[in-house]
Amino acid sequence: MNNFSNLPSIHYEGPKSTNPFAYRYYDANRLIDGKPMKDHLKFAMSYWHTMCAELTDPFGKATIDRSYGKTEPMEIAKAKADAAFEFMTKLGIEYFCFHDVDIAPEGSSFAEFQDNFHEMVSYIKGLMDQTGIKLLWGTANCFGNPRYMHGAGTSCNADCFAFAAAQIKNALDATIALGGTGYVFWGGREGYETLLNTDMALELDNMARLMKMAVAYGRAHGFTGDFYIEPKPKEPTKHQYDFDASTVLAFLRKYGLEKDFKLNIEANHATLAGHTFQHELCVARINNAFGSIDANQGDMFLGWDTDQFPSNVYDATLCMYEVLKAGGFQTGGLNFDAKVRRPSFRFEDIALAYICGMDTMALGLLKAHALIADGRIDEFVAKRYASYQTGIGKQIIDGTATLESLEQYALNAPEPKMESGCQEYLESVLNNVLFS
Repeated sequence: MNNFSNLPSIHYEGPKSTNPFAYRYYDANRLIDGKPMKDHLKFAMSYWHTMCAELTDPFGKATIDRSYGKTEPMEIAKAKADAAFEFMTKLGIEYFCFHDVDIAPEGSSFAEFQDNFHEMVSYIKGLMDQTGIKLLWGTANCFGNPRYMHGAGTSCNADCFAFAAAQIKNALDATIALGGTGYVFWGGREGYETLLNTDMALELDNMARLMKMAVAYGRAHGFTGDFYIEPKPKEPTKHQYDFDASTVLAFLRKYGLEKDFKLNIEANHATLAGHTFQHELCVARINNAFGSIDANQGDMFLGWDTDQFPSNVYDATLCMYEVLKAGGFQTGGLNFDAKVRRPSFRFEDIALAYICGMDTMALGLLKAHALIADGRIDEFVAKRYASYQTGIGKQIIDGTATLESLEQYALNAPEPKMESGCQEYLESVLNNVLFS
C-alpha cells in the first residue's frame, strides 16, 4: 500500500468544474505565447514536505503515518519513492526536488548513510526512466543532524565542515547522475544567535570556501546547471546569513561567485524578510540572478515559516509577471515547498493541496500574461521615466553629465513639475485585468 493508490488521475476540466480532483486553470498543453503552460510553470514536487513530513509541530506528535506499509528503513524509502512517482504521475507533475536525507535513511554512521543514499539514487533513477519524470534540483540537508547545531559550512568545528562537504559531494553526484539542472544551498543553520560567541568574518569566509569547492567539483564532474542560494532572514537561527536577495547578491559579488550562482526565491521567506514576493523576484531579475522559485505562502498573522500552499491569486499573478519579464525559467521551475496543515492528515489532502497550488499559479500565469498584453502598466511606467530619454536625462543615462553641468542646469531650469504616481489607478488596472 503506497497511500496514493486510490487517488484518481487529475485532468483539466475548466473553471466551471466542481470536481475536487480536477484542474480548473492548469491546462498543461495550453499554449501561452507559443509555449505550453507546463513549460512556463515547470511544476516540481518537494520530496521532503510531500513524502516525508509527519505534520508534527512543537506541541504535538505526528498526525500522518509515513511508513508506506513497511517497517524496515530501506523498505520504507523504496515504498516512499514508489508512492512519490505514482503521485507525480497522477497529477501530471514532471519534476521533483529532494534533500539527500529525504530519499535515504541516515543509519548509524555516515558510511551507512552513503551506502543507503547510493542505493536509493539508483532506485529513483529507475523510476525516472519508467515515468519520464525529471529532477529539477537536488540539495543536501546540512541542518537536521545534531552535528550541525552550530551550522555546517559556518560551523565553529572543522570536523562538521568536513561532514557537510562530504554530504554536498554526494548530493552533487546524485544531482548529476539524475540529470538535475540545479543544485541548491539553503542556509539551514548558517547564521547565529548572538555575536558574543560568533566570528562572523570567518564563518562567511568558510561558507564561500565551501561553495567554491562545490562549484569546482561540480564543473569538473559534468554539472552544467546553476547553483542556487535560497534567501531566508530567520529560522532556525535568529539571524540567517542569507537574509534576502540583496544580501545574497552582496555575498556572491564579494567572493566572486556570481557567475555560477543564481537565486532560488521563496514566497514565505520574502515576507519574513519584510518584503513582498514580487520584490525579491524583481531584485533577482534585474540583477540577472533569477533562477528558481519555491512556491508557497505564509500567514500574515503568524511570524514564522508556515509553508502553506499558494492560494493568493494576486501574489501568484505578480510572481508570474516577474517570471515572464525575466524570460521564463531556464534551469529552474516552481517547486512546491509547501505542506498541508496539521489537521489535513489524509493523503488525499496532499493531492487537493497540490491541485489548489497548481491552479493558483496557473491562473497567475494567465493573468500575468494578460497584464503584459494589456499594456497599461508598462505604458505608464515608460511615460513616468520619459524624462531620461532626452535632454538632461539622456545625458545622465549616457554618463556625460557631471555635478558641475547638473548644477548649471539646475540654476537655469524652472522648478521641476511633478506628476502623480497614480498607485491607486494602477491597482484598479490590476483588478480590472484579474476580474475581467
